[in-house]
Amino acid sequence: MRLSSRRSPGSKPGEGAGRGEVLLLAARPWFIWGSLLVALLVEFLPLGRHPWLPDVLAATLVFWAVHQPRRVGIGAGFLLGLLVDVQQGALLGEHALAYTLLAFLAVALHRRLLWFSLPQQALQVLPLFFAAQILEFIVRMATGGSFPGWSFFLAPVLQALLWPGLSWLLLAPQRRAPDTDQNRPL
Repeated sequence: MRLSSRRSPGSKPGEGAGRGEVLLLAARPWFIWGSLLVALLVEFLPLGRHPWLPDVLAATLVFWAVHQPRRVGIGAGFLLGLLVDVQQGALLGEHALAYTLLAFLAVALHRRLLWFSLPQQALQVLPLFFAAQILEFIVRMATGGSFPGWSFFLAPVLQALLWPGLSWLLLAPQRRAPDTDQNRPL
């Protein structure tokens, strides 16, 4: 028997709890920060300056701000944003401001967001990614940057499409193996 860490959306308390849902183990701090470091290194890859490329670091930051809001939050978003600004040679604080906004919104919505399925979560985080992208756009335009093109607004859609796969990947180490002992369901 598998137990649920949360009720399924639309179900009443005690109704169908535990069917097909897995109890998640606690996330290890080294895994959280290691995944953010890997996402930061992916962000640092020399893939060129294509405005439509999804921001893997932003998606990972939102994921951990939703799932571990006490460990990853606004401060982590600001620090990671500064590192991206320095690496990309962008206006210092451009990504820091956007990542801080993302972390704040993710922490604010974290309880609500966890009730949805992964595709529904992707639709819920899409406005967060758009807000961060629009904030970056406003900062660039206010500082005299050139218009990046309409493909710039494709990146949040790609990040939202990346959400279910990223969630599955980052939750994989926390899933408990099915227990065959009928006397100990946990």
